[in-house]
Amino acid sequence: MKDTTKLRGLYAITDSKLLADGRLLPYAEAALKGGARLLQYRDKSDDDRRRLREAEALRQLCERHAAQLIINDDAELAARLGVGLHLGQDDGSLSVARALLGRKAIIGATCHARLDLAEQAIAEGASYVAFGRFFDSNTKPGAPAATLDLLTEARRRFSVPITAIGGVTLDNAPGLIAQGVDLIAVVHALFAADSASEVERRARAFSELFASH
Repeated sequence: MKDTTKLRGLYAITDSKLLADGRLLPYAEAALKGGARLLQYRDKSDDDRRRLREAEALRQLCERHAAQLIINDDAELAARLGVGLHLGQDDGSLSVARALLGRKAIIGATCHARLDLAEQAIAEGASYVAFGRFFDSNTKPGAPAATLDLLTEARRRFSVPITAIGGVTLDNAPGLIAQGVDLIAVVHALFAADSASEVERRARAFSELFASH
């Protein structure tokens, strides 16, 4: 299995609406310059050629900045590019994806606010588990709420890295990190910005939270 001990820090997740009109690559690079360790390419459209082109460009950026690219919900694209994968609960079998991508690939799983889903994902080969939402979220306003107590129990039971997602901001992230979260996944608080330089500033601020713990 890939060494997951390095999976710690800011986990930047792209949003096709926020990063439309040519913002995807410059904003993603700004997040990486600011210290993002993982970058998830999340695009639910069916324009396969554009998605391949964008994912290839993002992979090159990640390589340049010693970060990992994760593809949301498309095991075939992840396999084609030799990068990681993130699966939601309805995005197909993790064990099948693991067989396709090999032992070294990073594969993450959405576990909502349920320890049993995390346990199952780890048994099927997940590299990290993601819990959320913790706070009001623009991306998934109706998602079930996770708690700090859940994190405490997850930290006690699981040895894989733990990701927190859902409404994470610079103000509330320190509490999550103090609770033992390895990765904080951020969409709007990072990318809803007026410029690439502002994205880089925010990414650096998120990354520095980990340095102080």
